[in-house]
Amino acid sequence: MSAPIGVFDSGYGGLTILKELKKQLPQYDYIYLGDNARAPYGTRSFETVYEYTLEAVKWFFDQGCSLVILACNTASAKALRNIQQLDLPHIAPDKRVLGVIRPSSEVLGNYSKSGHVGIMATVGTVQSDSYILELAKFFPSLQVHQQACPMWVPLIENGEYDKPGADYFVKAYLDHLFSQSKDIDAILLACTHYPLLEAKIRSYLPEGVKLVAQGQIVAESLAQYLDNHREIANKCSQNGTLSFYTTDNAQTFEKQASAFFGQKIEAKHTDLA
Repeated sequence: MSAPIGVFDSGYGGLTILKELKKQLPQYDYIYLGDNARAPYGTRSFETVYEYTLEAVKWFFDQGCSLVILACNTASAKALRNIQQLDLPHIAPDKRVLGVIRPSSEVLGNYSKSGHVGIMATVGTVQSDSYILELAKFFPSLQVHQQACPMWVPLIENGEYDKPGADYFVKAYLDHLFSQSKDIDAILLACTHYPLLEAKIRSYLPEGVKLVAQGQIVAESLAQYLDNHREIANKCSQNGTLSFYTTDNAQTFEKQASAFFGQKIEAKHTDLA
């Protein structure tokens, strides 16, 4: 029996990934879940993020989903490996859960000529060293410089991403990043919220520095995955539909979501725990 592709995020950021998935793979059905009631995940412990993410994955499985995308770098960094290796073999061996870190790591080095790249992410993603570990597999000689940006998600989720107050924190974190190396010539926005700050970030970047968002990368990677794994693709329904759920207030979610997804949506409330 076929069912939608599940797309999960701690809040709104995964909508920037879903937007690109819908653009590149419009034929598939998608069901989005934002755990807004417990967001943000970026400062929470590994154990807590794992617990919350596994609850969400089980929720998607209850909806019939055979494929779930963790469109959240923190969840991908802190929970994905355990879910894939420890949980899926026991609870759903025929289902798959994918993240956003590996697809990004597979291509990031291609954007750099200097061999120095920057990772701008939440505290949790930086502390996990997931990007350093993954990039070493694909680009062993790449020098990876990480910068945690704890103020960016609160600014974005409070609608301040395009206001003058955001400039201070955009410039401050970029200054911290480039203080690690002046040779950085490619920066990955390793949080799905950060594309909303893209215009401000670009205004403070040195000339010639490439800014890389994850949406298109993840969408291209998923398209390749579905081509290579027809047994999974065949379980994903294709009616071009979208459904949105949040663990918080649905009306509040709808108001905020349009900034991330680029169009108005209708959401429903659901509980995980």
